Amino acid sequence: MFVKDVTVENQVGLHARPATFFIQKANEFKSSIWVEKEERRVNAKSLLGVLSLGIMGGTDIRIIADGSDEEDAVEGLVALVKSGFNE
Repeated sequence: MFVKDVTVENQVGLHARPATFFIQKANEFKSSIWVEKEERRVNAKSLLGVLSLGIMGGTDIRIIADGSDEEDAVEGLVALVKSGFNE
């Protein structure tokens, strides 16, 4: 299992468009991946799950992966979040 914390940089957070990019990226990996905000954990490959967290700009989230490409998955998703989803 590989875990990393990241702060969502873009102002509007993970609304529909950035959440879609996030899920598409998560689905590139074989590992099981979760996103955690405070005490809630959801499947990072589920649009409804990610949107249900209500992640706004400036929010700290934790990305967790478990599987054969877990480190690449977490690092790839952290890089995407840090990029601000090009917004």
